[in-house]
Amino acid sequence: VGEQVLLKCSFKSSSPITDSLLVDWTYRPLAGGQMETVFHYQSVPHPTTAGKFKDRISWAGNVAEGDASIVIQSPVPSDNGTFICSVKNPPDV
Repeated sequence: VGEQVLLKCSFKSSSPITDSLLVDWTYRPLAGGQMETVFHYQSVPHPTTAGKFKDRISWAGNVAEGDASIVIQSPVPSDNGTFICSVKNPPDV
């Protein structure tokens, strides 16, 4: 609580990294419920503009190095849950 948290995500692709590469981070609360997209990356970072993580998630990755990590600022216990990183690099998924 109170310190930023790095959520690491690394990937490998058999295809060259291009502007078509997509990164989606989704979150499901510990208590269950709806999955929500909390971060999207395609060429540039697109943090969520709504929901509990609005203005608290920033890009920490470098897709050229196979890194799709994000940082959460000011975490609180209610942020606990499952975070899923999904990387698609067409035609490789």
